[in-house]
Amino acid sequence: MTNHEFYMDIALNNARATKGQTDPNPLVGSVIVNHNRIVGLGTHLQAGEPHAEIHALRMAGEQARGGTIYVTLEPCSHHGRTGPCAEAIVQAGIKKVVIATLDPNPIVSGNGVSILKKAGIEVEIGIREAEAIKMNEVFNTYIVQKRPFITLKTGITLDGKVASHTLSSKWITSEEARKDVHQLRTEHMAILTGINTVLKDNPALTARIPNGRNPLRIVMDSSLRIPLDYQIVQDKQANTWIFTTKNHDRHKRKELEGFGVTVINTGDSTVVDPGKVITYLGEHGISSLLIEAGGVINASFIENRLVDKTIIYMAPKLIGGKHAPTFLEGTGIDKMEHAIELKDIEITQIGKDFKWTGYPAYRDMRDV
Repeated sequence: MTNHEFYMDIALNNARATKGQTDPNPLVGSVIVNHNRIVGLGTHLQAGEPHAEIHALRMAGEQARGGTIYVTLEPCSHHGRTGPCAEAIVQAGIKKVVIATLDPNPIVSGNGVSILKKAGIEVEIGIREAEAIKMNEVFNTYIVQKRPFITLKTGITLDGKVASHTLSSKWITSEEARKDVHQLRTEHMAILTGINTVLKDNPALTARIPNGRNPLRIVMDSSLRIPLDYQIVQDKQANTWIFTTKNHDRHKRKELEGFGVTVINTGDSTVVDPGKVITYLGEHGISSLLIEAGGVINASFIENRLVDKTIIYMAPKLIGGKHAPTFLEGTGIDKMEHAIELKDIEITQIGKDFKWTGYPAYRDMRDV
């Protein structure tokens, strides 16, 4: 490990600690080193607050002059709610800037580096680049594609079931795995489910952990079947948006809106189009979405190639039964060569369960 990698790892670890706090902004960490000593540390904590470089520069003070600053993302070059970090670095007298990765936004990418180089500052790019890109997978998707990064989460048995044939499902996974799910919820801006899951479980869809942030709750309900006395309508623990269609009951809509629920009509289709849901969320600043739904909703997102990441908690249990539901239904594939393979798999044990994290590799059907 080089010195550059050592210091960049510190910046990356500090940035990761703020996951779920900064959206829709990226996770960014910064370290300033002078005479082989760390003289400044900074992390972006929340949108609208100073960026990581500014925090590090303030801590370093005059000790920043002649030093090296490590930053996990290219310093910004534009005036927003805060000033340009690239200009602040120049004014502080920094001698060298080490950057993990450029800003993915094609409109601004490279502009920060240009400011630094024009000021005569040495710039090195690419230290821990892969790690920095993966850390900001949410921001990278949102800023380029203008839609939320979508994670599909589910809990299954070893034989792939999410419930018994009588629809008994509590609890498939361990308490430790369920705590991990609550952490996932607080890290996402929004959580989505379908009306069938709501009717079966009457879920709160909140993050029940200390100081946890409750995500925006989203329900796909084509005819507004949701009961008015259910938790996500009544509890006021988080905002609730319901996506429906032309088939919805207008009187029921007014009643829901009276409880503070936002109802969005997606148009003339008889079922809610997941693509329209995602477009709407992107237009309204939602950068990350966690799906916790049944097999039909899950399949609609997978079949439309909208899922970016899957997290599957697998419990060492067997249920059996050809009528027991699975987490992915829909039409399914015709041939095995059309199967969606998961890439970059990570497997960790949580309690008695195993957590599988992977990224769907959607293939062009013309290639198989």
